[in-house]
Amino acid sequence: MYNHPRPTRALPDISIYERRESCVRSYARSFPRQFDRAEDVWLFDDQGGRYLDFLSGCSTLNYGHNHPVLKQALLDYISSDGICHGLDLHTKAKDAFLSTFEELILKPRKLDYRAMFTGPTGTNAVEAALKLARKVTGRELVIAFTNGFHGMTLGSLACTGNAGKRGGAGVLLTGVSHEPFDGYHGPDVDTAALLEQRLADPSSGLDAPAAIIVETVQGEGGLNTASPAWLRRIARIAKRHGALMIVDDIQAGCGRAGGFFSFEGMGFVPDIVTMAKSLSGFGLPFALTLIRPELDQWAPGEHNGTFRGNNHAFVTATAALKHFWSTDAFQQDIQRKGDLLARRLEQMAARHGLSVKGRGMMRGLDAGSGEMAALITSSAFDQGLIIETSGAHDEIVKILAPLVISDAAFSSGLDILENCVKRAFSHAASVAAE
Repeated sequence: MYNHPRPTRALPDISIYERRESCVRSYARSFPRQFDRAEDVWLFDDQGGRYLDFLSGCSTLNYGHNHPVLKQALLDYISSDGICHGLDLHTKAKDAFLSTFEELILKPRKLDYRAMFTGPTGTNAVEAALKLARKVTGRELVIAFTNGFHGMTLGSLACTGNAGKRGGAGVLLTGVSHEPFDGYHGPDVDTAALLEQRLADPSSGLDAPAAIIVETVQGEGGLNTASPAWLRRIARIAKRHGALMIVDDIQAGCGRAGGFFSFEGMGFVPDIVTMAKSLSGFGLPFALTLIRPELDQWAPGEHNGTFRGNNHAFVTATAALKHFWSTDAFQQDIQRKGDLLARRLEQMAARHGLSVKGRGMMRGLDAGSGEMAALITSSAFDQGLIIETSGAHDEIVKILAPLVISDAAFSSGLDILENCVKRAFSHAASVAAE
């Protein structure tokens, strides 16, 4: 096993958090340590413990923590008194990002999008996409899918399926119809055909939609994966019925599901794409809504925000694009690691009668229940591995290791996970036998 220091057992003084921070905090409850440093794939607490990070900021840190190339680019920019805050003014940092994004991402994929810099988080990108779709089409209804997650502000929350998240709104969440995702009714039911039937039937009660919003892999919803054939059919349905197709690539993009975009090679091109999380490459807030040029019908300032266009994030995003995406070597390595991950998970699943979910470097184990998944992840944390759960009942043990992780560290983390899965099921068997 890859050798690394055991995590500390001592609990930190958390009185300031109990006294002053809102009880809405969540990750700190699962990982009760005070972290003070991060490097590559590691998090360090303030008492000397080291933890292998299979959470990666929920796919915000695809390139690991404090990548030296990105860090140096940012330090150089700050040292030169580069523009920090600039609203939507033209800046050299923005110029460099747009030019690099055009040359390294859009042109090689034969994609033609305009970049809309929204507020700095994923939900801002989704809100802009929904607003634009309604403006362009003159319609209100948006079709989203079961188990989808699109953000926590009211428009994107209305597209989110999770009842607990929706319940926090305090108001009715309207203007969205939640239709069954691919496989929701099992492998023998074509849910795209069901949607087509409803939209074609003038008495179904389903209004003509402004947009259809979809994740190709449902990150928070349980790593449910849509097939290319299903996605192509959804794209055709959207076009046939005058709706815009929005792909939410906030978690699955930037290499997580394989390509820079999760829909690459699937035979369709979305009208709108939303991105955030690892777009900055460094953990800096940065979100982007990509729109086909003919859909760019905004009046100046019609949708804006104080922090649209984070210049520090432009700098690190540009450095990330140049360092990782100037050739296809990085994407090929993601594929190799994704295949390695799939093999290891299939082996674990076979031993315990489980199933594997997801694709690329966005995979996990269906532990069967939230209780079992929590037992596995808490045990993993005790052994120095940070890993989370997802799914309707938090039943999926979800692996989001940094895409740059070494084979040795990756194998070490998977060894820990395998041991924790074995111990959890042995414990469950012992309890059942009593």
